[in-house]
Amino acid sequence: MNAESSALRARARVHAALGDPARLAIVDTLTVGDASPGEIGADLGMPTNLVAHHVKVLEEAGLIVRTRSEGDRRRTYLRLEPRALAALTPPRLAGAERVVFVCTHNSARSQLAAALWRDRVGGPVASAGTNPAARVHPRAVRVAHRHGLPLDPAGTAHVSAVVHDGDLVIAVCDTAHEELTAAARPRLHWSVRDPVRVGTDEAFETAYADLAGRIDRLAPVLEA
Repeated sequence: MNAESSALRARARVHAALGDPARLAIVDTLTVGDASPGEIGADLGMPTNLVAHHVKVLEEAGLIVRTRSEGDRRRTYLRLEPRALAALTPPRLAGAERVVFVCTHNSARSQLAAALWRDRVGGPVASAGTNPAARVHPRAVRVAHRHGLPLDPAGTAHVSAVVHDGDLVIAVCDTAHEELTAAARPRLHWSVRDPVRVGTDEAFETAYADLAGRIDRLAPVLEA
């Protein structure tokens, strides 16, 4: 078993251990302070034998550890192991010199994604299209401005003029993801619905919100 597979199994054990409401309640209790098994049973209205069972499962998953009281040595306290909870997050994604968002026309989704990344994360970022339009869609410009983001109406470009080795290429539409190959092949694919096809302000706001949520999820796990 390699290290990656072992880490995956360890994460699976933690998820399985937290899948029971009673065990999740015990973890919630220990999040803010240590407690003895008896104290947990009293707080949660749980019989002693059931507390013992759940504590054993949580211990085997590495979520809690036992410590002996420095006062009454007969007493045992349970302490949450934060590193086990931290392991629930996905592995970090290898970083890149620059992030490049790509869609078909480089007129809406990729432009909004790059503007969002520049505002929320920072660092080198660009956008491009596999068949770029002459200008950025006016509704994309308006939705960006409504959220305080600058967007150049004339700033479209072809992937061949933008993407270089070392870029993290993210396709924000299905067509670009399926068309791009070789050096420009996207490492990530976000299936964001095309707001231009719908042509309403609501559709552009929906695409903006979708991209914002995905960027907020990616940024913390992307290595610098």
